[in-house]
Formats: sequence, structure tokens, C-alpha cells
Amino acid sequence: MRHHRDDVVRHAIDVLDAYGLADLTMRRLAGELDVRPSALYHHFRDKQSLLAAVADELLRRGARPPVSTAWDEQVVEICSGLRDALLAYRDGAELVSTVIAFGLGASRPYDDLVAALGPAGLGDELTPTAARTLLHLVLGHTLDEQTHLQAGSAGAIGDEPRPRSDFTAGLGLVVDGIRLRAVARGSARLDQGA
Repeated sequence: MRHHRDDVVRHAIDVLDAYGLADLTMRRLAGELDVRPSALYHHFRDKQSLLAAVADELLRRGARPPVSTAWDEQVVEICSGLRDALLAYRDGAELVSTVIAFGLGASRPYDDLVAALGPAGLGDELTPTAARTLLHLVLGHTLDEQTHLQAGSAGAIGDEPRPRSDFTAGLGLVVDGIRLRAVARGSARLDQGA
């Protein structure tokens, strides 16, 4: 049976969600699709390129168009939407973090954050740093949440599920810091021009 690339990616997401990232192997995926593992290499040169395609698809599925026009509100929307997209799938944060760390894809959230931060007035040198900081907050926080939940479900830890997340509060702290830096930078420019 011959499968299209999109079919393989969709099925890989199902395998990820059912078994986790560690068990998303070319062999398992091929078995699930009832093909030889070598058939998958017609679509993907290696497992890393498959993982990149899966990460991009997870992000595409979770993408929401921004509603707000203010840069700080857009940043919150992007980060919250990313977190929701990652939490929608088992090991979503680990997968996307890995793909980003290896430079294989999943660049849309970063690009969206850079665009949203443009009007903040951070300048070309701080905007990428602010975008990466926000991205790391979302990925790290979500990875922690998913790991804790899965460890509890598997009986590996005795903790109960956490009653609520402090993600929104933490994101607010970071956005407040970016806002303050942007204001300070704007004031310094005004002082230099006077």
C-alpha cells in the first residue's frame, strides 16, 4: 500500500499521541501503516526530517490568527496558542523543542513572536532575544507540565495532578519585563536626542 507524505505525517501524530516521542520510530510507524520501513524513506530522508514535519503539522493545527492589535496582547495570544497546541498532543513540547534545538523546523512561533514584538521598540538587537526568551518559557513550562502529568499517570511519582497552572502569571512577568525594557530604551533614545 502506498501512502502520501501527508498521510504518513498524520499517522505519525497518532503514533506520537498513543505511544509518546520515544516510541515514534520509523519501524513502528511502518508497522502501523503496514509498509516496510524503507517505504517511509521515499518521503523522509531520516527520522529527524519526519519529526520536523510532525512538529510543523502540530503547530499548523494549533495556529490561531491573532485577534489583538497591541504587540503585548499579540505576544500573549501567540504564547498561549503555542502552549495549547503543544498540550494537545502527548510529548508535544518535547517534540517541538527537539526540532527547534536541532534547527530542523518549527520556526513559525519564533517568527510570529518577532513580528509581534516589532512595534514594542526593542530594536533589532533585543527583539530576537525577547522572542527566544518567550519561546523558551512556553516550551519549558509546557514540557514541565506534560512530564509531571505523564509521570503521575504512569505512577512514577506520587504527586496528584497540579490544581492549576501558573503559566499565565509567568508569561505576564516576562511580558512586563519586555515592556519595561522597551520603555527604558525609548526614554534613553529621547535623552540622547535632546
